[in-house]
Amino acid sequence: MKHKVGVIGGGQLAWMMGAEARSLGMELWVQTPNASDPAVSNADQVIIGAIDDLESTAKLVENCHVVTFENEFVDLEALDTLVKRGAKFFPSLPFLAALLDKYDQRRCCQRFGIPVPTFVPWQLGEPLPSGWEFPLVVKARRHGYDGKGTFIVKDAAALQTLPTDLADIPLLLEAFVPFEQELAVMVTRNRRGEIRTFPTVETQQIDQVCRWVLAPAAVSQDVVSQVEKIARTLAEGLNLVGIMGIELFLTSEGQVLVNEIAPRTHNSGHFSLDACQTSQFAMQLQAIADLPLGNPKMITPGAVMVNLLGFEHSTGNYAHKRQMLTQFPHSHVHWYDKTSASPGRKLGHVTVLSETNDRETLAAIAQQIEAIWYGDSSPT
Repeated sequence: MKHKVGVIGGGQLAWMMGAEARSLGMELWVQTPNASDPAVSNADQVIIGAIDDLESTAKLVENCHVVTFENEFVDLEALDTLVKRGAKFFPSLPFLAALLDKYDQRRCCQRFGIPVPTFVPWQLGEPLPSGWEFPLVVKARRHGYDGKGTFIVKDAAALQTLPTDLADIPLLLEAFVPFEQELAVMVTRNRRGEIRTFPTVETQQIDQVCRWVLAPAAVSQDVVSQVEKIARTLAEGLNLVGIMGIELFLTSEGQVLVNEIAPRTHNSGHFSLDACQTSQFAMQLQAIADLPLGNPKMITPGAVMVNLLGFEHSTGNYAHKRQMLTQFPHSHVHWYDKTSASPGRKLGHVTVLSETNDRETLAAIAQQIEAIWYGDSSPT
């Protein structure tokens, strides 16, 4: 009998999970609001229902051995009623609860002795704590992603221009980190306690949105060891069953600090679909099904992943631009088949495998891809 896995959410992350589920002999069920959502085309069974529709989730639970999440913005209290009736969610609800609030993330890292930027809870309109200087970072504690809810505040005048609706939500105040590089790592752990870390990568962010990823990161072995120790500490300490992405800062002194944690597959791990022996999506499925974990080792010396972001309001499919991207040697274009584009929306990604891990070479490939995709346009 096939192992049936349910996913709450039907976007591109669940879409990429679909093909990997088939290769592992699994049956993928998806709960998603719209029949036009990306994962519908790749799922074995679909339940049309809002992400927070408990009746739809109950149906998903009834038909699947385990249920996982495409994103963390779920109603944990409601889902707990299903756990009490025998539902198996991986990662677990307590794991998600520890990471949903960015303040809780920071406290969690501190508890495990993991370095993070200086932080304090804050409300819009309050005076800055004594000793805080500009620039600084203001973050919504919940529901922020892809730059949404994050503001780099350069001076007192900029502080006064923050959106007024932030006054209604809890915020996090952070010291700005003048980093040398932004790094990321994916880590997975199954129910047996086996842990695998993917290669540490460098991410290029513009307006807090990931534009491209270079794998592996051009950093020292000491830095890689710091990153992997952080990943393993969090996976074990939080009793992870599944996969999570960890975004980090590398300072000029060689110190690694945690920026944010995503309790799921993550954009920074998309390169693994084509560049690693086992992808992040296959690894997530193996972990929650309690199968032996695969090998995250890269099958190529280097790789670059570039996000294909929307740069206009359109319903086109950009077939010509996508065709141009396939002309790069060893390129793999993944198109999410979303029904419309808008500035900054993730429409797809392209991964190019390289015979070198030289950073300048990989960065040049990323820039060439962006020149084709955006031309004179900008995604923001």
